Amino acid sequence: MKATTTVSILIWVNTSRAKDGQAELFARVTVNQKRVNISLKRKVDISTWEKGRGCVRGNGAKARILNQYIDQVKSELFQAYQDLRVEKVLITSEAIKSKFLREDQDRHTMLEMFEYHNKKMGSKLHPVTLRHYLTSQKYLNEFMKSEYKKPNLYLNNLKYSFLIGFENFLLNYKPKKGYPKIGNNTIMKHIQRLRKMITMAYHMEWIDKDPFVKFKSSFDKSERDFLSQRELDFIEEYSNDSERLMVVKDLFVFSCYTGISYIDVMNLTEENLLFGIDGNIWIITKRHKTDTPVKVPILPQAQLILDKYKIHPRTDISKTLLPVISNQKINSYLKEIAGLSEINKKLTFHMARHTFATTVTLSNGVPIETVSKMLGHTKITTTQIYAKVIERKVSDDMNNLRSVLKSKEEKCYKKTKINIC
Repeated sequence: MKATTTVSILIWVNTSRAKDGQAELFARVTVNQKRVNISLKRKVDISTWEKGRGCVRGNGAKARILNQYIDQVKSELFQAYQDLRVEKVLITSEAIKSKFLREDQDRHTMLEMFEYHNKKMGSKLHPVTLRHYLTSQKYLNEFMKSEYKKPNLYLNNLKYSFLIGFENFLLNYKPKKGYPKIGNNTIMKHIQRLRKMITMAYHMEWIDKDPFVKFKSSFDKSERDFLSQRELDFIEEYSNDSERLMVVKDLFVFSCYTGISYIDVMNLTEENLLFGIDGNIWIITKRHKTDTPVKVPILPQAQLILDKYKIHPRTDISKTLLPVISNQKINSYLKEIAGLSEINKKLTFHMARHTFATTVTLSNGVPIETVSKMLGHTKITTTQIYAKVIERKVSDDMNNLRSVLKSKEEKCYKKTKINIC
């Protein structure tokens, strides 16, 4: 004969430890006369407690919320009992309590997620990218200690409020003296990295719900500055007695006609000059940042610079195609060049890459797919940012044309009016 399991759930208050008329709320689960108590982390005004009904009196918002919580607890406890029946395991009061508190599940923590990510995914990430993750994790550790007074949290405790709290923490973060305040886009990058780690944990079934479902990133739009054709022509024609300025000018122009970033230009050697599909010499390398292949046919302007430094004391020592200079010095010298010219822009080496994408290629009808390939972008959406810049340039140019045509029309009208008079 099958044994009968008797289960009862009681909500009660511990009046023996009441203080200032407030008593702690408990749930009692009894299975076959063996019981356990579960603290519900709530306090109740003893004067409003109805022992027989296991709820509080009143129709106010506070009473309604507490009674709804009590109903939810009873429902979840009963569901825990039902789940144990389905699993066909021994049903005890302790087992129901464990199921209710999710103590029967593997409970993973934030620090465990960080450690797993850095160990398993770290080898797939570029060292610079991994350092960014470690920085984001440092801020998350500081946030948990500040907001939750704990060095760690269970992943199942993560909610939408955690994300909002972390965003607000970064917005108000006070950096060390001499360091700038964290900008909005940098904050979004930190949250973006957290999102990738949380998604990893979700796919691994470490958490039941993704707290990012309702969260929306809000990056500030930033224009990618580049040189116009007139400005690029000026830089190419720029001449100076200072060798350091001329070397920097050449490096900048080379990047304008290849789209290759600073670190990748510095690493170019003879091994990177290979025959392309058309039988001509191409620059074939990999992006230091993403390890993505980059294949760029050499334009005449870039070839002239390569030829200039083919036999040069500096490249002979470094065994590179072009002289090696630190990024800091290059940008400092570029400011000097801009100061001696008509270019009213903050000249940086990275602007050369933007100039290649816009003025040199897209503006001259090179398809966006080709430009994306030469830039080494993994997603064409990244390259489309430059296309939008070109569209804006078209819009600005057409507005200027409208102004010119309108001015001509007004002059013509005035001239006609005078002749009639």
